[in-house]
Amino acid sequence: MGAAVENLRKDIRMRDEADKMMSNAWILVYLIPFFAGIALSIAMVYTVFTTTWIVPEEPYTTPILLTTIIAMSWLLTIIGFIVNIILTYKLVKRRNTHFRRQTFLFEDIAAVVKAIAAKKGVDVETSLSSCERTVREAKAEETEKGAVLWAILSAIIFIAQWYVNYFLMKDLYKHERREDGFWEDLTRTLDKLGITFSPLRRVETTPDRSFVLYLILTIITLGLFGIYWIYVLLKDPNEHFKYHMKFEDQLLSTLESATV
Repeated sequence: MGAAVENLRKDIRMRDEADKMMSNAWILVYLIPFFAGIALSIAMVYTVFTTTWIVPEEPYTTPILLTTIIAMSWLLTIIGFIVNIILTYKLVKRRNTHFRRQTFLFEDIAAVVKAIAAKKGVDVETSLSSCERTVREAKAEETEKGAVLWAILSAIIFIAQWYVNYFLMKDLYKHERREDGFWEDLTRTLDKLGITFSPLRRVETTPDRSFVLYLILTIITLGLFGIYWIYVLLKDPNEHFKYHMKFEDQLLSTLESATV
């Protein structure tokens, strides 16, 4: 039993590395192309203005200001391209690491419960089978996405970024619903063992956001709604991870007390 509990502790300690909180400041990455576009617009207006009012007899030389604006816009575009790759990579990677850690956590929780049941001589195979089924479903559906691959594709192929946003939203929603089902089955199993455990209520649940609606709003607002979309992709996992911080410590304390 000691080994099973220790494995569970290791799963929880993995949280700091696997469940990375990301700042909303990453939204600025999405704004970089807008800054570049504004700079280019200024350059175009300035060019039209100067070429319209210039005296034909005088030789025309490109002003230093115009050259500077164009250079800055290209620099911003390159920076935005690179940083967007980094952002997409980090979003996909933390999805993968959290899902992987959660599978380990589910498996080791089931192992600890089995050990407690064996010690008390209580048969919980039937009720625990629902928990084990959830673990199998998670393994089958929460497959790893190539973080490097999708980061590069999203930078090269515009539509690829939409697909990344789609699976980041939908996968987390399904994951959270599956997780809640696991906690409910676990609570019923612990009741049979005489262990009182009341899962914490989520302060904020991950909603089933409409990808089609988000995509349409992004298109008709010429990309401005994408700012909120990035915010959602940052916020939802952060809220999910905050719940884990509180819930897992409560669960570990309960199971450790039951193994003494």
